[in-house]
Amino acid sequence: MHDLRSIRDNPEDFDKALGRRGLSARSAAILALDSDRRATQTELQDLQNRRNAASKEIGKLKAQGGDAEGLIAEVAGIKDRIAEGEARERALGEDLSALLAGLPNILDAEVPEGADESANLEVAVWGEKPARNFPVKQHFELGEALGGMDFATAAKLSGSRFVVLKGALARLHRALAQFMLDMHTEEFGYTEVMPPYLVRDHVLYGTGQLPKFAEDQFRTTDDFWLIPTAEVPLTNLAAGEIYDEVQLPLRFTAFTPCFRSEAGAAGKDTRGMLRQHQFEKVELVSIAHPEHAVEEHERMTACAEAVLQRLNLHYRKVVLCSGDTGFGARKTYDLEVWLPGQEAYREISSCSNMGDFQARRMMARFRPAEGKGTRFVHTLNGSGLAVGRTLIAVMEACQQADGSIVLPEVLAPYLGGREVIGADADA
Repeated sequence: MHDLRSIRDNPEDFDKALGRRGLSARSAAILALDSDRRATQTELQDLQNRRNAASKEIGKLKAQGGDAEGLIAEVAGIKDRIAEGEARERALGEDLSALLAGLPNILDAEVPEGADESANLEVAVWGEKPARNFPVKQHFELGEALGGMDFATAAKLSGSRFVVLKGALARLHRALAQFMLDMHTEEFGYTEVMPPYLVRDHVLYGTGQLPKFAEDQFRTTDDFWLIPTAEVPLTNLAAGEIYDEVQLPLRFTAFTPCFRSEAGAAGKDTRGMLRQHQFEKVELVSIAHPEHAVEEHERMTACAEAVLQRLNLHYRKVVLCSGDTGFGARKTYDLEVWLPGQEAYREISSCSNMGDFQARRMMARFRPAEGKGTRFVHTLNGSGLAVGRTLIAVMEACQQADGSIVLPEVLAPYLGGREVIGADADA
């Protein structure tokens, strides 16, 4: 959500910022609705003042035995006009809110210009691409050969874009999630949360998925929504709250399933586990002081990078360009892991600074140590990491010529000391 006062004061800057998103000017439409609503509010206040004054005059006339019928008729007419004005004011407010809610966040000045992902800017590379002297396979070829990845049975149960993991691969998936959670809680100071997976409309509205992205979500028949990411419930822990400044930052992490309709993804990544309707992710969320949000963004991204580094997975870090940055974000870093089977970098984490965009929608505020009143917090979120994609990366990067998987040493405590997944993958 956007600050109306800022739009009133700097309409040209607002339109210029929307232009970076490829959108036409909106300030004139916003300010017209705002002006009509404020004029209506002024009119209502004048009517209420006149009604109060007339009511007092009626009382005086009656006390003096005078004729108050004219004033009584006037008050009745004012009452009708107030009801009409209140209805008009509500309608204008709803139109204004709907217009503002449909507009994306203002981009950070450091976000590079560009129409699509081809203009994203690489800012760092870690590790080296694994060298292999044998034909490299993709994860689904490895998983099916090991007997631990079953897409046919998943399709029978649920349709396309699902998978059944079994045996050692299921345990590896679980181990990766536990490893990530332990890092984020024990080393990086995040508080582990187990949130609901079903939420109401206002929760998705607060983080910006509604109303614009309703088709990307799954909805139940009794008006719950399945969470597309733990960002949704974790960020909404701050909804309606007023924190003391000393409480910030708040850092939360959760391992949850995520549910996405993948609307518009027809024909994309139809083989394997890269793009599914249900997947698991370890999410990171920070509720930060505005003056420390940029620092917090760098810290969060480094936490996600640390997971990849401990697993010895080659990746690159990119800043998303203006045409690829998500709806609610001011600035986003993507971590793209190298998948030898695809011979391509694929996103495994996306860490975003949302500024006060979500906080305004959720009314999440803090009370400064000095001064009066409250200010909006800034919110940040990131994947630390997408567990299924990490499983894919480990399988492809650590594969051997015989199709076995040599496991990263850091996972040994989570796998009972197991070092290799081979032909006995279901054991």
